[in-house]
Amino acid sequence: MESGEGTNPEELLGAAHAACFSMALALELGHLHATPSRITTQADVHFDRSGDSYVISAIHLHCEAAVEGITPEQFGRAAEQARLTCPVSKALSGVQIQLDARLVPANPEARAA
Repeated sequence: MESGEGTNPEELLGAAHAACFSMALALELGHLHATPSRITTQADVHFDRSGDSYVISAIHLHCEAAVEGITPEQFGRAAEQARLTCPVSKALSGVQIQLDARLVPANPEARAA
């Protein structure tokens, strides 16, 4: 578990969720005729003790995407739609899924300025 060697199932679930969300977001952005130059998503899986057992209590998705030609509002709507339609999100419907999605400049130099 937490301090053991190797990858645990919760980490694998988080990686699968992050990848699935990124693909769902790319699809939603495609509906807006916007092509992302980069989408990076991390999933923090909250694994808590509940009585004598453990439970995945929440997953917090952190996403940054570089997309030209859309507004932050359009991006926010696309990200929320991706959260709702991502197949892994649907499979985990009993878990609270939080989303923090940020639209970042496509040009790395613009981010440093």
